[in-house]
Formats: sequence, structure tokens, C-alpha cells
Amino acid sequence: MNDHRPEETVVLVTGGNRGIGRSIAREFIDRGYLVAVTARSGEGPDGALTVHADVTDGDSLDAAVAEVERTLGPIHVLVANAGITRDTLLLRMTDEDFETVIDTNLSGAFRTVRRVVKSMLKAKWGRIVLISSVVGLYGSGGQVNYAASKSGLVGIARSITREIGSRGITANVVAPGFIETEMTAALPEHIQDEYKKSIPAGRFAAPEEVARVVAWLAGDDAAYISGAVIPVDGGLGMGH
Repeated sequence: MNDHRPEETVVLVTGGNRGIGRSIAREFIDRGYLVAVTARSGEGPDGALTVHADVTDGDSLDAAVAEVERTLGPIHVLVANAGITRDTLLLRMTDEDFETVIDTNLSGAFRTVRRVVKSMLKAKWGRIVLISSVVGLYGSGGQVNYAASKSGLVGIARSITREIGSRGITANVVAPGFIETEMTAALPEHIQDEYKKSIPAGRFAAPEEVARVVAWLAGDDAAYISGAVIPVDGGLGMGH
């Protein structure tokens, strides 16, 4: 087993053009990794290779992974971050609302992992980090689809760990709570204040605080951590 990351480590971040994904890509760039991001539209941060792909479309993922490996080299670190929401109460949630969120957030993570894991097995070194949410284990009214998709990532990470954990590959889940992004900034101030009251830390996290945990999991210091769920939520979901 190889505990030390390859010198030229290639990282792929899905959904790396905005929000938490963009911060994660930037953190890896700052640490000297070779970084590629997938985006359905838009571009990743400066210094990243942007490949246009949709995680619900296997052919577009095949093309994206091939382009990354042709341009930067074999992928050693995958951060499966691409995700969507279609929030609505259970009685109003359509089958399509449920299936679309599962297809992107859960099946999309599987599709991406399956396409990059061969390179990790060959290198006998790999890091898979799945971006979940406090909602995945804590639950949330109006988010049955999103919570199901995000809790499913835990099963993926733990099964991967049991299957290929002896090959120098780890698979972990990071579960952010409320993060300062365009989405939370758009909430009315009184709603933001209500949310903050439920968070022991009393504030939202900066996206960089999530990115640094992801980068740590991808490094040598976390070589013996696998199948774990690391909350970055200010204490909101503790015990879940």
C-alpha cells in the first residue's frame, strides 16, 4: 500500500464552477495540485481546467474524464460535489422531483466514481471525497429527495471502503451545514437569523472552511481515515 500521494496529483471536482465546489477547486490549486472541474455551464477558477459535463449523462462524463487524463494525467483525487435541489413538501413532490435529484446527487456521484477509480487502482493511491450535507443525516422538512440523495452517499463511501480500502484508496463523506453562498445570501435576514440561532457556532461557515477539510482528507495526513462522515456544520447536526 502507498501512503504518499503522487508528486503530480490530479484532482477532479464535479460542479466546480460555483459555490462550495469552486472554493474546493481553488484550495487544491493553492496547494499545488493539478485541478480540473466539471461544469454544465460557466468556468472553474483561474488555474483549473474546465471540462463541460453533466453527471447525469454517462457519455459526457466519459468525454470529460478522457480530456482531463489526456491533458493533466491520471486522476488521483475525486471530489463529487455536483448537486441540485428541488425542495417541496412531500405531498406536493412529484416522482420527477424525487428522481431528478437522486439522478444528479446520488447516481451522478456513482457515475463519476466508477469512471475515475481505475486510475486510482493503477496508482495504488486514491482519495474519494463525496460532498453530502447535514440534511443527509439530520433530515429536513421539504427535502425528502435531497436528504435521501445525500444520505445515500454515506452508503457509497462505506461500501467503497470495504471493497477497495486495502488498495491505498480512501472514500469519505464531508457533510456541510449552512455555508455562506449565493443561495444563503439570498435568504431574508430574519430567516438567516433564525437559522443561526439553531447552530451552536452562531454563524454560517465560509466555503473555504469546507474546502480546507476536503483538502486535508485528500492528503497524506488522512491516509488512515476511510468510510467516515466529517461534519462541517458548526455543531448543528451533532449526533447524526
